[in-house]
Amino acid sequence: MAHGCWSTAAGEDTVVRLKTIHDAVAALIAEHAPDAVAVEESYVGGDARIALFVGQARGAVLVAAANAGVSCCEYAPARVKQAICGYGRAEKAQMQRMVKMLLGLEELPTPHHAADALAVAICHALSPPLLRVATG
Repeated sequence: MAHGCWSTAAGEDTVVRLKTIHDAVAALIAEHAPDAVAVEESYVGGDARIALFVGQARGAVLVAAANAGVSCCEYAPARVKQAICGYGRAEKAQMQRMVKMLLGLEELPTPHHAADALAVAICHALSPPLLRVATG
């Protein structure tokens, strides 16, 4: 199973950083042909600048999926934590351990952003509409 995350340089222009994210997601979609893309809803913390950039990055992902004709689903962070750990306020380390266990990985998925993305994918796979289709 492949997983990971992209890093962009903080000094790069925002448009270049967003294009990097968009192009990387578009390439993954082209390579793996997923039925859906699942993303975590934005969490707006105390830093408005970070929240804005995260929202822009999510937009780049959503546009890449839309361009490829792939549906997108969004999940609140608490819903993802509830699906993975059974507790909507689980901590990052607990999420990493549960993702490792659920996917049968040999090591903890790192960095924690990769573990978060895997958790969102697991949440989507376990969502009731998908279960109805799979068992229907």
